[in-house]
Amino acid sequence: QVQLVESGGGLVQAGGSLRLSCAASGRTFSTYFMGWFRQAPGKEREFVTGITWIGTSTYYADSVKGRFTISRDNARNTVSLQMNSLKPEDTAVYYCAARRSGDYDQARSYEYWGQGTQVTVSS
Repeated sequence: QVQLVESGGGLVQAGGSLRLSCAASGRTFSTYFMGWFRQAPGKEREFVTGITWIGTSTYYADSVKGRFTISRDNARNTVSLQMNSLKPEDTAVYYCAARRSGDYDQARSYEYWGQGTQVTVSS
């Protein structure tokens, strides 16, 4: 069992930065691939980025590549998302999630989800 709690969302102007954090409980956190998804109003939840259990490989959606960076600290049971050069189209609720198998860019592959944190980017 893994419980996830996101924090760090807020309102920022276009071009600004935010850092999201996801705190996990559960002794098995380090065995999970972790992902960040986002969902804008009226749209489906979409994959943003993911990181392997040991942190050696990362994956990004084309829309955020070069602007967002995912990282994890297994000793502290946390995964972070550094978001730079934010755009209004990045506005969404951001979720962290944990999976052990299945396609990493598909929401249905993830077993555990946080409650989400709102990110709003003004133009």
